[in-house]
Amino acid sequence: MRVGIIGASGYTGLELVRCVLRHPKFELVAVTSEQRAGLALGDAFPGFRGLVDLRFEAVDPDALASRLDCAFVALPHGASAKVVSALHKAGVAVVDLSADFRLQSREVFEKWYGEHAAPELFGQAVYGLPELHRDELPGARLIAAPGCYPTSAILPAAPFLRAGVVESAGLFVDSKSGVSGAGRKLDDGLLLAEIGENARAYSVAAHRHGPEIEQELGLVGGQAVSVSFVPQLIPVVRGILTTVGLRPVQPITTAEAQALLEAAYADAPFVRVLPVGEFPSLQAVRGSNFCDVAVVSDERAGTLLALSALDNLVKGSGGQAIQAFNLAQGWPETTGLWEAPWLP
Repeated sequence: MRVGIIGASGYTGLELVRCVLRHPKFELVAVTSEQRAGLALGDAFPGFRGLVDLRFEAVDPDALASRLDCAFVALPHGASAKVVSALHKAGVAVVDLSADFRLQSREVFEKWYGEHAAPELFGQAVYGLPELHRDELPGARLIAAPGCYPTSAILPAAPFLRAGVVESAGLFVDSKSGVSGAGRKLDDGLLLAEIGENARAYSVAAHRHGPEIEQELGLVGGQAVSVSFVPQLIPVVRGILTTVGLRPVQPITTAEAQALLEAAYADAPFVRVLPVGEFPSLQAVRGSNFCDVAVVSDERAGTLLALSALDNLVKGSGGQAIQAFNLAQGWPETTGLWEAPWLP
C-alpha cells in the first residue's frame, strides 16, 4: 500500500516514518514539509540516511492523491482539515493526527479551536482509539487519531466508568509529559535551560485535550463526565505518566478493581495490565506502542487511582494511528508495531 506522510518533519511525522518503514504492507512514497521542500529526508535527519530515498515536497493534495492509497496527516490543527478534506474527496484513506476531527460537538470544537476548516466532514471520522472503537474501525476511510494526553487518561479510567463503579463527575487527571509532546517549535519554555531540572504545570483546567477526555469517557459511561485536567512538563523527551483520581460509588477493593481492569483489556495486545503493587514507568514503554496500566483503591480516602504510562509519540500518536489503520484494513492490529520498548 502506497503511503504518504503529510507533515513528516515534526516529531510525530518522524515517528510515523520510523513506524511505516518497518510495516510489511506499507511502501513510503511521499513525505511533505513546507520548510524543507526539496531537501532529502536523510540529509535533514541523518538517522534516516540510507533508509529512505525520498525528498520532502510541499503539500499539494491534488498531486499527492494520484500517488497515494493512504495518508497520515501530521499537521497542526486548523492547517490539517483542508488537506484531509481534499485527500478524502480524492479517494485517499486518511488518518488525521491533529485535533480537527476528534470532537463530535461542533459547539465544543469551536469553543476550543475556532471555526472548522472542513465543516462538511465534521463528525464523520472514527475516533481511532482501538481499545474503545474496535467495532467501528473496519472499513473506515477517515480516522481521527486520539491525542496523547487523552489516550493516557482514557485507557486507565474507561473500565471503571463502563462498569458504573465510579462517579462521572469530578474526575481528576494529572499527566506528566515529555517535551516532545509540545512539537518541534521554537519556544523559550522548551529550551533545555528552562525545562532541564525543572517541572511545571500549564493550561491547568484549561487544556484543549480536556473536552476530548470528557467526550470519550462520557461515551463509555453513558452519561456526561466532568474532568479537572492538569498537564505538566517534565525534563524527558518522550513519555506520559498519568494518574486519574476517581470516586467509587461504593467501597471497592484493589483486587476488585484489578479484576475489572484485567477483564477490560484481556484481548487488547497493546494495553498491559500490571500486577497488583507494580506501577507504570516511562522506561518500560519508551519507543513502543504499549500502554501500561495499573489501579489502586485507597479505601481510607475513598478514592480509586488508575495509572498509565505510554510513549506520547507511539501509542500516543504515530503508532496508535497505524494500529487503528491496521484494523480499518482488516489486518492484525499488531502489524508493524510489535516491538519491544527501548531498554535502557
